[in-house]
Amino acid sequence: MATIDGRPAKYGISLKQLRELMEHRGREGVTKIGEFGGIHELCKKLYTSPNEGLSGSKADEEHRRDTFGSNIIPPKPPKTFLTLVWEALQDVTLIILEVAALVSLGLSFYKPADEDAPVLQEEEEHHGWIEGLAILISVIVVVIVTAFNDYSKERQFRGLQSRIEGEHKFSVIRGGEVCQISVGDILVGDIAQIKYGDLLPADGCLIQSNDLKVDESSLTGESDHVKKGTDVDPMVLSGTHVMEGSGKMVVTAVGVNSQAGIIFTLLGAAVDEQEAEIKKMKKEAKKASKQKSLTGESSHIKNTQAPQPIISEGTKSESDGNHIPQSSSSAVTEAGHKKEKSVLQAKLTKLAIQIGYAGSTIAVLTVIILIIQFCIKTFVIDDKPWKNTYANNLVKHLIIGVTVLVVAVPEGLPLAVTLSLAYSVKKMMKDNNLVRHLDACETMGNATAICSDKTGTLTTNRMTVVQSYICEKLCKVLPTLTDIPQHVGNLITMGISVNSAYTSNIMPGQNAGDLPIQVGNKTECALLGFVQGLGVKYQSIRDEIPEDKFTRVYTFNSVRKSMGTVIRRPNGGFRLYTKGASEIIMKKCAFIYGHEGTLETFTKDMQERLIREVIEPMACDGLRTISVAYRDFVPGKAAVNEVHIDGEPNWDDEENIMTNLTCLCVVGIEDPVRPEVPDAIRKCQRAGITVRMVTGDNINTARSIASKCGILRPNDDFLILEGKEFNRRIRDSNGDIQQHLIDKVWPKLRVLARSSPTDKYTLVKGIIDSTVSENREVVAVTGDGTNDGPALKKADVGFAMGIAGTDVAKEASDIILTDDNFSSIVKAVMWGRNVYDSIAKFLQFQLTVNVVAVIVAFIGACAVQDSPLKAVQMLWVNLIMDTLASLALATELPTPDLLLRKPYGRTKPLISRTMMKNILGQALYQLVIIFGLLFVGDLILDIESGRGQELNAGPTQHFTIIFNTFVMMTLFNEINARKIHGQRNVIEGLFTNPIFYTIWIFTMISQVLIIQYGKMAFSTKALTLDQWLWCIFFGIGTLVWGQLITSVPTRKLPKILSWGRGHPEEYTDAMNLGEERFDSIDSDKKPRAGQILWIRGLTRLQTQISVPVIGGELQERLIPVPYSKSNTDQAIRVVNAFHQGLDARYGNHTNTLLAEVLRKQNSMSRRLSETSSIEYVDNIPDELTIPEIDVERLSSHSHTETAV
Repeated sequence: MATIDGRPAKYGISLKQLRELMEHRGREGVTKIGEFGGIHELCKKLYTSPNEGLSGSKADEEHRRDTFGSNIIPPKPPKTFLTLVWEALQDVTLIILEVAALVSLGLSFYKPADEDAPVLQEEEEHHGWIEGLAILISVIVVVIVTAFNDYSKERQFRGLQSRIEGEHKFSVIRGGEVCQISVGDILVGDIAQIKYGDLLPADGCLIQSNDLKVDESSLTGESDHVKKGTDVDPMVLSGTHVMEGSGKMVVTAVGVNSQAGIIFTLLGAAVDEQEAEIKKMKKEAKKASKQKSLTGESSHIKNTQAPQPIISEGTKSESDGNHIPQSSSSAVTEAGHKKEKSVLQAKLTKLAIQIGYAGSTIAVLTVIILIIQFCIKTFVIDDKPWKNTYANNLVKHLIIGVTVLVVAVPEGLPLAVTLSLAYSVKKMMKDNNLVRHLDACETMGNATAICSDKTGTLTTNRMTVVQSYICEKLCKVLPTLTDIPQHVGNLITMGISVNSAYTSNIMPGQNAGDLPIQVGNKTECALLGFVQGLGVKYQSIRDEIPEDKFTRVYTFNSVRKSMGTVIRRPNGGFRLYTKGASEIIMKKCAFIYGHEGTLETFTKDMQERLIREVIEPMACDGLRTISVAYRDFVPGKAAVNEVHIDGEPNWDDEENIMTNLTCLCVVGIEDPVRPEVPDAIRKCQRAGITVRMVTGDNINTARSIASKCGILRPNDDFLILEGKEFNRRIRDSNGDIQQHLIDKVWPKLRVLARSSPTDKYTLVKGIIDSTVSENREVVAVTGDGTNDGPALKKADVGFAMGIAGTDVAKEASDIILTDDNFSSIVKAVMWGRNVYDSIAKFLQFQLTVNVVAVIVAFIGACAVQDSPLKAVQMLWVNLIMDTLASLALATELPTPDLLLRKPYGRTKPLISRTMMKNILGQALYQLVIIFGLLFVGDLILDIESGRGQELNAGPTQHFTIIFNTFVMMTLFNEINARKIHGQRNVIEGLFTNPIFYTIWIFTMISQVLIIQYGKMAFSTKALTLDQWLWCIFFGIGTLVWGQLITSVPTRKLPKILSWGRGHPEEYTDAMNLGEERFDSIDSDKKPRAGQILWIRGLTRLQTQISVPVIGGELQERLIPVPYSKSNTDQAIRVVNAFHQGLDARYGNHTNTLLAEVLRKQNSMSRRLSETSSIEYVDNIPDELTIPEIDVERLSSHSHTETAV
């Protein structure tokens, strides 16, 4: 018989049996494990030991991987470069240009018999094809550049994703040792330790658990926490969050075989066939609507018909009774949806749409004017008959119009945003900021308030016990075991060793002189260090009492603020150990060990004296105070501090169990302030950001630390509140929170102590919703605990701690601080402001070029019947100002000066008066020069005039000079655009940015080549040195003119010149336009065709901006859609398994289908980015109800995509 590592190669249980086992829930699960002989028998079948874990040998690991699979869900393959090219070609304006260019090409080869044609024209005819080809080539360049940008973006974020996945580690037992391994290395048969805050990476069966509660809403949509236990519900599933308690499980399914994996596989497998089905359904729906409108019926297709084609007969009967309650979905949906659009995003979307409308209007006018003028001149004034060659003239006019549109639509804007953000994200990783949602980076620059945790963020999170109070002796140094009465010493060491999570450990440092490494909960590590300091090995006590001997564990949570463990006494009965916040434990104590270890009654006076003389002084020194206490339950005669019991007490009656405790000791734990924090907080305050501390600690400890950090400054008018007092102030007589009451509290509040996660959430929401300050607050929040999730999600930017943070907190956050350090937040502010400024610089530059190019083309068309700037030339300008300038201006590095100004806030205009002054001032200069050259340039420079030329005439020096001067002015204005706050020295820092000057020089050289050798392709004629100097002279003039503009005082300008004032919420209508559900089968709210064309024209703005932040998968539009028959049964089984535990009252809805609702094309990728969701459809006539399963949270990393 084949053996692996000394054991049989065949396991006692197959992969199929394990998959079936994991489909059971609750009592069924208990019974099913019983059929295999119980959990220990199951471990034997998998050749693993509940206490020792796997052996850890390579051969064994490989064999398990081959048999049961590895814990990796393969991602969708990234888009190929060609796919991205194809997507870039979908842009409407480019399509129009391509068609026009092809028509132009065709017509240039079309030679109708034309008797009147002069001989001269023959010369030029054979150059006619060049312009069409040049336009096609320009379009190809634009497309390839766009595709390349998308491609590199995708690669960058896949790298970021794999880094985030790589950082997700989990505790398993291998070879009897607890070790942290990467989630991808977890195998079937591993013994995993699970604790509060974990995101479970694989499916498993519990071996032992303490007070374990799991949030399975990501799978079931049920928001209630599910109680887990070996005798209640032993199945724990991947993708769910541990909300309370701890335990140990044997891993039974990994990767694609786990419950989360099965769902992902189903979604992924169905995608291809779905796409075809969607198209087919859309066609059918269109046909149906046409037929209906033809027969005179209402063209409104009822919703009831929409899902019909999806239903396969097999699904109907099986899915009955597995209905998800609609009410429960709302909680999930709310939790899953990330915040609304960021401030900048909202303003940019509105700006882009407005520019688009203006540009298209002018483009259409240009075409109409050119055609009317041509017709009047040719057919009315010259009275010529129609000839087929005139079609060519009309196409040329159309090309000019489309080119104006191309120049007008700022497709470089999203590119600039994306580049700037992507560049910043890459650099921010070096500053210990791991950005999960791109727009958070920019929002951070606008932050006006930071609500920070204390422990670990402002302090080092390296805790040590520095004071203790035992048997009426207060020690400012560590006592020795001989100083403490023996029986009290034993109780203290035993109480701390047993009553702390066994995942908390103190490991020796890597090198001889290093400090020991604290693993797990840092407060518990401090207490374990105290036990070690007394000369006792806590591990030997733990080895005597392993976790499976615990009778009951009351795990720590934010409500209890304490932890309790019940163990059996050697001579019968039970002992409860408890530890927690000293003022909370004190209230539950009735006895205390006094002088020399004598037991005394703990009276009210003694309690108050202890708080006054011991606990408060410790807290004022910035120490966290923890009390340790115990209580005995004995079967025989009970001593004064013991309880007599006959059977086993009711452990669920926590209130009566946790009373009349005997206090053993109070310790003061020091967590020193990080040395760099006070300076970082000073920088924040100088930058106009208010820092508030929100902590669960004692008010005196909080005040002491806040003073050390500089949050509280002498002579400031501030408030320090405890959670209770805060709640009393913000609630009305009915106990409801009132915004006007919060508004009285938050402006002065600096420290909120003894606060619950709900208080934190209330405070954050109150500040964000407040309208007291004129610019509206933008709030950043730091958090590390599971319960910080709601506050992190609510905040404009949520920072999770990379080291101390739980998986749940990281899931809810936007940025992960990989070093848990407050000073990294200051760097995030600097980068955020830099992003905002980079985009503003680009806007200032882009809008100047837009205004000039569009006006020149329009007026030129009206006055000279020809645009001075030809189509190919405009495309080149478009390439300079869009792609190249966005690269150059978006990659400026941040400077410390950025922290010297106040934040913008929500309502600050996007284009300030200073910027508008620069835009209009520079546009005026450029227009005067260009029109001067157009109308009198030929006289001044003594060259042949280019005005009034025949349409097919060759290029002239006159128009070449106009084009060259325009590009020179644009190039020099790019240097001006580097400063947007009215600084005079625009050259400063120019040479610190190699990208900028490289691109600038490259553009300049290209321009020289285009002018001298472009000939027919670019409609240029080579210029003399003299003419070149004139062009450069006018270009340099923009720098001089810029100095003059800077001298105009901005304050004197009317406020109307700024654009984008007001709160972004006002922009949502403009943005919803882009997300209208145009393609829904329900054609109830279809906008006008013109509107659709526009929105499609702006798809580039919408799609280029959508950056695949962690995970490009969603860009593939991984949409749950109707499954094929082959997948249906499997899908139904998975879903049945999820819902077996659901309440019976939901069973009365019949005819529930597992069928996916078709999503609307335009909002598809956006919606999925917020929550990718599997959806269930109730076929209730006339209405669609869509409860959602939040698949986003199924995976160990959040698949998110951010639109900016």
